[in-house]
Amino acid sequence: MLGIVRRKVGCEVFSAMKFSLALRKVLPTGSALPMNYSTATKEITVREALNSALDEEMSADPKVFLMGEEVGEYQGAYKISKGLLEKYGPDRVLDTPITEAGFAGIGVGAAYYGLRPVVEFMTFNFSLQAIDHIINSAAKSNYMSAGQISVPIVFRGPNGAAAGVGAQHSQCFAAWYAHVPGLKVLTPYSAEDARGLLKAAIRDPDPVVFLENELLYGESFPVSAEVLDSSFCLPIGKAKIEREGKHVTITAYSKMVGYALQAAEILSKEGISAEVINLRSIRPLDRATINASVRKTNRLVTVEEGFPQHGVGAEIGMSVVEESFEYLDAPVERIAGADVPMPYAANLERMAVPQVDNIVHAAKRACYRSVPLAATA
Repeated sequence: MLGIVRRKVGCEVFSAMKFSLALRKVLPTGSALPMNYSTATKEITVREALNSALDEEMSADPKVFLMGEEVGEYQGAYKISKGLLEKYGPDRVLDTPITEAGFAGIGVGAAYYGLRPVVEFMTFNFSLQAIDHIINSAAKSNYMSAGQISVPIVFRGPNGAAAGVGAQHSQCFAAWYAHVPGLKVLTPYSAEDARGLLKAAIRDPDPVVFLENELLYGESFPVSAEVLDSSFCLPIGKAKIEREGKHVTITAYSKMVGYALQAAEILSKEGISAEVINLRSIRPLDRATINASVRKTNRLVTVEEGFPQHGVGAEIGMSVVEESFEYLDAPVERIAGADVPMPYAANLERMAVPQVDNIVHAAKRACYRSVPLAATA
């Protein structure tokens, strides 16, 4: 009963799960397209990008199905699954009871038998209820079965802080799941990322944790004709250089990419050329792109929304120390969320999440253009 208070009263609960899906060969992952596109034709929101990716993959492969709380009749808590129940029916768009452990386990079992489930968590904070299935049942099966069992499943949903939802609904799970061998962890920023990475995740033979951001769902991004093509697919494990620069490298993922780009624009007015890397994939991590950039700029600022200890930025910093230490002209700067549970009050919440100014100041420190951190704290 306690779990019920976590949801709106309008949760539709369907206990009967049908898996009478026809089987056919899995579509091959699309070949990697160039990392930058110059023929932007329209703008779409991240929500529309995710919806279209689900729609196209479900249309192309009858083994793909969607399950989760409110994904059907309500068309998704964030309307990501809008129109899919009407198009594909209740056998392939399944409203589940409020039991993450239950429907995540059913999803993993379906993947064992060759289906391709997309499991939606209303927020990734609720994935803690299903973490045993994600890690012990999904991530380890291929290794423990000597390669005999593949688990082609996607766990997706909003991750990180939204606005005014408190400590238990505001955690970033990128570092949590990236710690686990056997999982792939993707973090889209733009509409292009959302479309290309979700298609890649659904087609992948391994379990994928797909971390979206609630505050990005309604944001619009320009996309090209290539991105809108049904064959479009981004390679997993490849970062994108969103903005080229020569004085400092800034790495970021998800919502923080937008903040990093804003910071880079501010820095450019002060004569600092910042290179912004959209990580896209946390595991596998594109160490080659990161290190190549640092060897050019000789400075690094890592940005993430999650907690600082054992975080993504710590891993990136250590990778650069191991592979490119002799190229560094300044200490690595790390920007992360505050090392506290997320406050509820709006003013304190803002202080607990990285802001554009934090990135600007860190980049200036790395370029020896400001006073030391201790003096500005």
